[in-house]
Amino acid sequence: MKHLPVIVLLCSLLMIGCAKSSLGSFVSYETEYLNTENDGSLTLRAWGQGKGLSDAREQAQKNAVNDIIFKGINTKDRVYKPLVLEVNARDKYENYFDTFFRDGGAYTQFASSADERESAKVRLKNTTQRNYGSVVRVLRSELRQKLIEDGIIKP
Repeated sequence: MKHLPVIVLLCSLLMIGCAKSSLGSFVSYETEYLNTENDGSLTLRAWGQGKGLSDAREQAQKNAVNDIIFKGINTKDRVYKPLVLEVNARDKYENYFDTFFRDGGAYTQFASSADERESAKVRLKNTTQRNYGSVVRVLRSELRQKLIEDGIIKP
């Protein structure tokens, strides 16, 4: 009887060790640079989360465009600075960007998954949502021009 707590502890550890592990904890959800096209567009792997595949794909496109606008993209050879350099611009132009990024909003004019091959997709799933890595092509030059026309950035 003295060894019963030790046996219970060992059994518990064994069961925890055998439990299904989630790959999601080992994946970086940062937008990754893949390529620059001759027209100046960027091909990126962006991540989105959602209850279904289409929700996650749409979120991945929004995240890619958001990163180009506010974070910038680093490559081995070059740094693409954020299009909006103004501090707190997301808050200052909140109404504009809320409308821009709404479902089916203006961001869709600048992002597409048309270049994506089935082998390039990455899906991670848990009980409540999917994490989806999608190859997204963003028309950076056209996006920059739109932000200039709308008075968000200066030429």
